[in-house]
Amino acid sequence: MKFIITAILLFFTFGLFAQNETVKDTVQEIREELDEVVIGKKKKAVERKADRTIFNFSDQAYLNSGSLMEGLKKLPGLIISDVAGMLYQGKQLQVFMDGRPLNIYSDELNAYLEGLPANAIEKVEIITNPGAEFQATSGGAIINIITSKKAKKYLSATYSNGYRYTNYDKSRNRFNNSLTLSAANRLFSWQVQGGQSYTESYRESKFVSPDEILSENYSDRTNRFYYLQTGLKFDFGKDRLLINYDINTNNNSTDVDAIGAGFVASDASKSESFYHDVMLTYQKRFEDPFKKLNFRFNFNDNDSNFNLDSKINDTTVLDNDSDQNFYLFTTDYSQQIDFLDNTKISAGGLADHLDFNATSFDIENLDYTRTTLAAYTEVQTMYKKFEVILGGRLESYDIKGNTDTDDLIPFNQTRFFPNATVQYKLTSQIFFKANYNKKINLPNTASLNPNNTRYQNPNLGFFGDPNLEPTIFDNYEIQFNAFEYFFIGYSVTEASNQIINRVISTENGAASISENLPEVTIRNFNFGIPLPYMLFTKGLKKTLEFDFNPDEINFMYIYAGSQKHVIPGINTKSIWSVNLMSQLILPKKVKFVANYNTSNTGGNFYYYRSERPLNQHLDLTFSRKFLSDNLSVSIYANDVFNTNRQQFTIVDTDFTYTSSYDSRRIGISLSYKIPTKNKLAKEEANMLNDTMKQEDNKIGN
Repeated sequence: MKFIITAILLFFTFGLFAQNETVKDTVQEIREELDEVVIGKKKKAVERKADRTIFNFSDQAYLNSGSLMEGLKKLPGLIISDVAGMLYQGKQLQVFMDGRPLNIYSDELNAYLEGLPANAIEKVEIITNPGAEFQATSGGAIINIITSKKAKKYLSATYSNGYRYTNYDKSRNRFNNSLTLSAANRLFSWQVQGGQSYTESYRESKFVSPDEILSENYSDRTNRFYYLQTGLKFDFGKDRLLINYDINTNNNSTDVDAIGAGFVASDASKSESFYHDVMLTYQKRFEDPFKKLNFRFNFNDNDSNFNLDSKINDTTVLDNDSDQNFYLFTTDYSQQIDFLDNTKISAGGLADHLDFNATSFDIENLDYTRTTLAAYTEVQTMYKKFEVILGGRLESYDIKGNTDTDDLIPFNQTRFFPNATVQYKLTSQIFFKANYNKKINLPNTASLNPNNTRYQNPNLGFFGDPNLEPTIFDNYEIQFNAFEYFFIGYSVTEASNQIINRVISTENGAASISENLPEVTIRNFNFGIPLPYMLFTKGLKKTLEFDFNPDEINFMYIYAGSQKHVIPGINTKSIWSVNLMSQLILPKKVKFVANYNTSNTGGNFYYYRSERPLNQHLDLTFSRKFLSDNLSVSIYANDVFNTNRQQFTIVDTDFTYTSSYDSRRIGISLSYKIPTKNKLAKEEANMLNDTMKQEDNKIGN
């Protein structure tokens, strides 16, 4: 009862000062290039819109210290694990980088997120209700990682680095460097962001049955990651041409010692990837600033190689390669019309093509092609206190290919995917929202690949399935949202042919495979509430008299979420995850943030039942800005008590899987914005990313 009363008091407390702060901070400025009025606000740590939640990385030291993977694991509601993959509020996430699909998965994706330094990230958008403008193949949700900073006319530069180490059984080092440069002249603007990271890590994992140890592995890993992102912008009157080219490469080596029933192994693995992406965007603008026409062409290529050599027998155990080429063309048109209070219509089309080839010891055992054609239309309108989005997307798929033994089962279908969002504005800062959308998830190439691209031994293997079928989702969600800080929501996803990874028994031991689960229902409940400490020291009356920014006070943020996978014939239980984040402003403007994550035990991720809290860790960060806020310094300790462990029992088997790694990390992070001497320097739009409808979204706070 006390908690409920406190929550109600907090609700009205934040309501009063959030409205004051909105009026105080909001200003209007004229954007020269578009001749349209935009709203400028002080950045907030978290922004909630009708279709997405936006986490500000660039100004949050506890998120941007260390690797991007470490920062993502601190976000409330986001779960990343070996068995669950990447989930947000129960929804599997498709990963975008700067507004376009990244198209890398599984271990390659983990290595990428571990390699990219978090202080190179501006913000992370999690789009929980993608509308018709987004590809239906997004499944249920999208995470869009935006790496670019704001460009500045005339030369500007930002340099960032970081160092951290672990001390598990011995000291291991990690460091990163990145540099962002931007400038403009009369003909064009340009922006370059590049960097590297070096990571040493250690992991122990074990597969056991009641009678024997199937596999017990000890892995020492070194990861070298390099990346470069470039952008050019040419202005032709009101029109723009954007040219982006990104490139990154991973070079990972691992020494693995393993024992198990009937074997002893000492192996060395090496995985390499080379990824590059080019995008051309032409933005046609009109006298009417609310009318827009965009054309975009995107191509990316991902070459990867995985080798496993036995140091005992001096033989090659695995030699697996893959090559993926992806082509995408989209066009989008939008304009506002005089209908009801405020109405915007959007329409567009898409064509993409993917080629994927996999080889083992130079023998091609998968040749896979996929072509998608799509068209959509969407209407956003406002009527009194109601805001509505209605849309539909028609997509046609042509999937075919062959293995080295047979043709794949072809998939040729045309489907319609509707979406609808209705939001009721109780006040200017209090909303109630309901959403429905139908989506599809096509099998990713990591799940299709028949070759093992992870460590294996005589008792343990990992395999994909080239004949996986797409998953169809029906997503339903309701949410109450107040002042962007307090929210409570419930969602249900009905999935047919859900693509999952599971462990099965084999003649030799165990194997991790990809398969279609005929049907599953995913239920998710989540809420978040802020708790300002001023409420307890000064009381409610005094708290209401203050005029302040919630992001610059001492407070605790409480998040709790539950997800349950309902599988016919299996007794499953919910997994509850809890995130507590406390911020204290110390003397000398030192900011202290403590972040704690944990979960219950006994809950299910499909066929995995957790036997210990998932992603349990306490992270501490001290940060301060110097030199007119141009220099940001943070000192941090992640997983202070070294509690981030995983242990699962496998449904329908007698196996138990445990995993631990050197998750306690101590480090320092620096970011220095080199100030320009030209007083006329001026911020302009990013050149390294596409904001994916963020500014155009009319429904939101």
